[in-house]
Parts: sequence; C-alpha cells; structure tokens
Amino acid sequence: MNLYILLRRAGLVCALLLASATVRGQDIAWPQFRGPESNPVGTHARLAERWSKTENVEWSREIPGRGWSSPIVTGGKVFVTTVTTDGKSKPPQIGTEYSNEYVAELQKQGLSMKEILERVTARDIELPNEVMLRYSLYCLNLRSGKVEWQKEFYAGRPPGGRHRKNSFTSESPVTDGKFVYVYVANLGLWAFDLKGKQVWTAPLEANPIYLDFGTGSSPALAGNLLVIVNDNEKQQFIAAFDKQTGKQVWRTNRDIGARNQPPRRSGWATPYIWRHALRTEIVAVGPGEVVSYDLAGKELWRMSGMSATPIPTPFAYDGLLYIDGGRGALLVAIRPGASGDISLGKDQTSNEYVVWSQSRAGTYLPTPVAYEGAVYSLTETGILSRFDARTGKQTYKTRIDPAATAFTTSPWAYNGKLFCLSEEGQTFVIAAGEQFKLLHVNSLDDMAQASPALVGERLLIRTERSLYSIRRKR
Repeated sequence: MNLYILLRRAGLVCALLLASATVRGQDIAWPQFRGPESNPVGTHARLAERWSKTENVEWSREIPGRGWSSPIVTGGKVFVTTVTTDGKSKPPQIGTEYSNEYVAELQKQGLSMKEILERVTARDIELPNEVMLRYSLYCLNLRSGKVEWQKEFYAGRPPGGRHRKNSFTSESPVTDGKFVYVYVANLGLWAFDLKGKQVWTAPLEANPIYLDFGTGSSPALAGNLLVIVNDNEKQQFIAAFDKQTGKQVWRTNRDIGARNQPPRRSGWATPYIWRHALRTEIVAVGPGEVVSYDLAGKELWRMSGMSATPIPTPFAYDGLLYIDGGRGALLVAIRPGASGDISLGKDQTSNEYVVWSQSRAGTYLPTPVAYEGAVYSLTETGILSRFDARTGKQTYKTRIDPAATAFTTSPWAYNGKLFCLSEEGQTFVIAAGEQFKLLHVNSLDDMAQASPALVGERLLIRTERSLYSIRRKR
C-alpha cells in the first residue's frame, strides 16, 4: 500500500473523529415545556425504550419539595424548579375523582353550593394562609446529575391557593441558551445566568384563580420577548417583557370566557409561538376561545369552541397548527394566514382556515403529540385516540390498559413508538401506526405529572421525588 493511500485513509479517519467529536460537543437543548417545537418527538436512534428504577438509569437525583414543572436543558445543564414547605402540606392525589365525584356525592346529600365549596376547599385546596413556601431553581449537570447550584428566589406565602392536584410551581422555566427565565404566575418573573446569578426580577400583581385551583401556564420566548398568559377571574391578560431587562414591553387584556353562568375566566394553557412563512404568531388558548396575537400584542384571529378549563398547549406539525380545546371541546387543525373570527358555524367541521375538526375530541390534562403523520391524543383517564394529521380521520380510540386510569403527563414519541406516562409512574409503550398495539410497560414506581425532556440519547423524567436520566447502556 503506497504512502498516498495511507495518508488518505489517515485523513479520512481524522475527519470522521473530528465530525464525531463535533456532534458530541454540540449544545443539545430542550429549552421549554414540551421541547423546541412544543411537540415532544425524539430523533436519536439510541433513546431508551425500556427502563425501570435500575434498568437504563444513567443517574437519578432526589429533588427536595414538590413541583410539576418540567425540566429544561441547555449547555449541558438541566434546570428545574421546586417548592419546599415549612411544615405540612396537603399531599397530591392520583386521578381526577378528587373533586368531581365528591361534589356529586355532596349534591346528592342536598348540601347548598356554599356548603359544598367549603367542604371541597377544606379537603382539596391549600390556601395561602396555610403554608410558608421556599421557591428554588436547581441546576444539575446533564452527564452526572450532580447539583451544580441551587438558588432560592422567593420565600413567603404563595400569591394564591392550589388544588392538591396542582403544585405551587407547575410553570416550567424557559431558556435562550444564555439565561434561564422563571415564571410563577401572580408572583413574578426572574432571570438567571447559567452560573446561578440573578440578572433581574419583575414582580407581578396577584389575581384570583377559579376556586383557588392554582396556576400552570408556562412562559414562552419570541425573539427578544418573554411572553406570559395570565387568565384569571379578575382581568385576563397576555404580556411581553424584554428578556434582557425584565421591563414590560406591552400588555393586552383578554376579555374571553366560557359560555356558562357565571362565565369562567381562569386558564392554564401555555402560549405557543407559531413561526411560519407568513408571520410569527402567539397562540393563546383560554376559557371558551383561542386567540392569536402578533408580536406587538395585536389580535390576529380568534375561534370559539374551547372548554371552560383549558390546559393543553397548541403546537404545529407539518405546516398546520393543532389546538386541543380541552375536555369535551374541539380538536382542530388550522392553516396559516387566518384573520378575524374563524369560529365554525353550526354543523360545520371546516372552513377557509380550519382544515378539519373533531367535536368532543379535546382532552383535559395531557397535550396531544403529532408523529409520523398522525395526532395522538390521550385523556386523563387513559383513552388513547389516533387521528390522521392531514384529514382528521380517526383511526382508533381505545383504553391503553384496564388498570391505567390516571394521566397528566403529555405523551411523547420516538423510534416508531409512543410513550404514555401515568400518574402512578408507569410508561406504556405503544407501537405507532393505524393499529393499536401495547408493546410493554416501564415502571418507576413514583407519582409523575411533569412532561419529560428528550436531549440527544437521554430521556429526562421527573417524578414527585426524583429526576431520572434514562439512557440506554452501551
């Protein structure tokens, strides 16, 4: 073999090694709730499909306190918020029977609405005067799980109560790769650099939430703007802040409400920044209606048909916007360019901008995921439905498992599979496709309500007690 060939081969090996090192060294990010596209789909072939508390666990780290916020990742660091309580705190409860059936039972007993609310509050609501809290932001090393730093950013009584199904820090942080932005609705905004130094803070006024159920809408970044939506019982609004200084840039009131007596005005849905060829929009689902705004806070379009208790987040896939209007409401696909009121008329399932709709297909807690040409929606009771992403045709609707009846976490997908994490900590692995097929179940044996982060070949799952890095062993 001559010297020329040897040098060529050596050069090729060096180039491959350099390329491999470059890929490994790239900043793998999961910057916000449900990931960069608000549609949690992994692309790495080595993402684990099986795990337990010991199998394929790269590391696990106990996080003190409680919080249902999701982890975010940037620069090889994992960020997560939590709240510790001075003294006792009402424990969470699995499932949604906690109030609905209880209220029905009390109504059968002939109690007045005032008496019912008093009993529900005593059993299920933690009020501000009952607890003293410490809010913290944790920074963990992505590779080792080691806590690099922890910053307490607020201590005192919360701005409002919470349902024991909720937490005092259910809003997920968001990052632009340089700073981490923390939002606690009705309390304030904070910005930290990646070393834990607080850059700025912006206090916010407290507004009442329906029945003191607590908050949950996470912030979003749109260029230099940090955007929040606060749908409350006093004055709903959407606002944008300069991410470098924390100063408010604009604020637009949202006068929307579910069509019942009296109208409900509180909401928990995270806004979605929809970037498409025509423009960038801020899509915000609220009680009764979804409204889209431009980057100056001016309304672009709106649509009715949302539920009274909106929680799922909008997202885009293959050129269309998908909106889950909440339990018993619409599931719709919308094309870009809408203006004005695009609500469906009586007996309509589509119009100029609504590509398709499915009545009563909306879900209560989990947000759907779009994957391989389909939209998969999961109810809080474990009913999984598959819809064709382009036409809305339903291809199946089935219960995942007779024993699985409580879901809050949004489903995610990769490697031809769908993953549905129950509140009991069991992940049901389902084959993607037109036929439902349950493949196996992974168990962490701990309550879970946060949605995961998918970073490279790592899956980060937060349970009530711990944060797990799930990674297939080489």
